[in-house]
Amino acid sequence: MKITAAKVIVCCPGRNFVTLKIETDEGLTGLGDATLNGRELAVASYLTDHVVPCLIGRDAHRIEDTWHYLYRGAYWRRGPVTMSAIAAVDTALWDLKAKAAGLPLYQLLGGASRERVLVYAHANGRDIAQTVDEVKRLKSLGYRAIRAQSGVPGIGKVYGVASGDKPYEPADASLPSEHDWDTAKYLRHTPRLFEALRAELGDELHLLHDVHHRLTPIEAARLCKDLEPYRLFWMEDAVPAEDPAAFELIRRHTTTPLAVGEVFNTIWDCKALIERQLIDYVRCTVVHAGGITHLKRIFDFAALHQVRTGSHGATDLSPVCMGAALHLDLAIPNFGIQEHMPHTAETDAVFPHAYRFEGGFMQPGEAPGHGVTIDEALAARYPYRRAYLPVNRLQHDGSLWHW
Repeated sequence: MKITAAKVIVCCPGRNFVTLKIETDEGLTGLGDATLNGRELAVASYLTDHVVPCLIGRDAHRIEDTWHYLYRGAYWRRGPVTMSAIAAVDTALWDLKAKAAGLPLYQLLGGASRERVLVYAHANGRDIAQTVDEVKRLKSLGYRAIRAQSGVPGIGKVYGVASGDKPYEPADASLPSEHDWDTAKYLRHTPRLFEALRAELGDELHLLHDVHHRLTPIEAARLCKDLEPYRLFWMEDAVPAEDPAAFELIRRHTTTPLAVGEVFNTIWDCKALIERQLIDYVRCTVVHAGGITHLKRIFDFAALHQVRTGSHGATDLSPVCMGAALHLDLAIPNFGIQEHMPHTAETDAVFPHAYRFEGGFMQPGEAPGHGVTIDEALAARYPYRRAYLPVNRLQHDGSLWHW
């Protein structure tokens, strides 16, 4: 099965997505997600100008060889742009291989290791009371695990908290907007949020929280220790992810489970964290960690060290990525949980898919391949709109901080 053509489709049905479509001489097509939030066109150019010309004529079945051809062959390895482009090719090739076999993708990854995939939802509110109400609403929809974020008194805009009635979308402006931050206010407020949630909802619901890399190691240790009575499922991105020693310090002070990895691009980013058991969940995702081939390699390595998976699954990843992730989630032995933010109706119309939500779990479906397609005519009606992620500045002196 030879690759005869490949094209990059950029569209914005509510937010920007980059999709790679590979065509073959057998009439089959495969799709891969290449979306990199706030830097979409960099990946689109990398694919169009540098990768697609190298694909024509290659054997679509040689997935592993093509992965290394694009990784080693570029010399300039790693990084989010390169790895997102490689991921798009890899995911499209797995889609093709499964379609050629007439099987859902998970069957080619070893078959199902479970009956369904546990997912968690996002709850947020302008204050604690509104967040509690949103958690209760999501629980009524069947979610068994919910990430809770709340506005903080004295801070204008807080990560994960939507403005008005619209779903939260971080890429909110055509140039980076500036948010303010105060660690002390956040550290005082967050334990109160989870105290209220446990008082209202009891102990059975899984509760998660995302710090979004904003604390120093000792601050993160203090917060994790303060939250121990509320038994979090995990604390996500407690500190910037570059330094494994930071997680070692947090580990010495708390038993709150730690999760990190949505910004990781290769196994080398998380190798030390995993083999030293400094995290409990690795959050790498299909599109930013080099596709199914490389992400499975990361997850297999994690399994050797009793680290489970918790793949990133926000709406800045297209349904193509979600479909691929769910097939991998169903197959791997050390699955933990999958993030789930429903896409807009416009996005779902552009990307028809076989996966579905049922009572707190997802099913990838039985369609051949990863089960996600694209309506190109409809996608063309939603042209790209420039959108940046925000930046953060400290309230007291205006210093740029981790967003």
